Amino acid sequence: MSAKPCWLLLLPLLFFSQAARAEDAKEPEPYRKLVRLAHQDHNVVRSGPGEGYTLIGVYKKGEVFPVIAKSGGWYNVQVDDSQTGWVHVSLCEELDDMSVLEFRPNPKLYSRVGSFLLTGTVSGYSFDQKSNSLALGGRLGYYVLDFIELEGSATWTEVVRPAEIVESLFDLRLEEERFDMLFYALNLTVEILPGRQMVPFVTGGAGSSILEGKSETSWNLGAGTRLYVGKRSAIRWEVRNHHFTSGTRESRRDNNNFEFIIGTSFLL
Repeated sequence: MSAKPCWLLLLPLLFFSQAARAEDAKEPEPYRKLVRLAHQDHNVVRSGPGEGYTLIGVYKKGEVFPVIAKSGGWYNVQVDDSQTGWVHVSLCEELDDMSVLEFRPNPKLYSRVGSFLLTGTVSGYSFDQKSNSLALGGRLGYYVLDFIELEGSATWTEVVRPAEIVESLFDLRLEEERFDMLFYALNLTVEILPGRQMVPFVTGGAGSSILEGKSETSWNLGAGTRLYVGKRSAIRWEVRNHHFTSGTRESRRDNNNFEFIIGTSFLL
């Protein structure tokens, strides 16, 4: 028998020996801690560690799940290859020591203090209860505290007041008013339920309204809600009353103009 066929016979042996060495060199799979469901046949698994979270499944007694983490009285378990859930400790019996899995979040990890909030707005603006117009604006906010935001805003609109009878010395005539209006303000916003997905707030501030070439000091008060649709994006709607005095010296009048606002905010 030639040397070449002998070497061919040895190739399978070399292949299997190399495969065995590679298998031995693999790191061992980390030991998984397990819990077994022990509450009859109705063990509720939720999407988060609390009764207020949505239900993702009800499982029978005896089901065993790997545990990922523990938060207070809840286990974060691996339900299947693509889904995790949370189950209360009262529904489980521990098959391992779970003390090392206790979840202790950093209270400052998700703080918004020092963050900026950029908002673009579209609104309906009611001028002197006689004219309704579309207004476009932008805002830049800064979180002084987790529930207090300091915000600068600027908004533009074109006011079209309907024709009115104007009396002159010799005749009566109809006149329509049309002018651009810019109003800006520095506002303080206080969130009532900070840190939640839907956050109501109250707001107020002072600034100036510029119309017909004149600048009038103004103040505003409002309230609204911010709904977070992602970790850094939110939809915002609110109503705000702008108060200022306008007109000539002989015919000064108070204006209470309402603005109905919807906007999109981005946390920077």
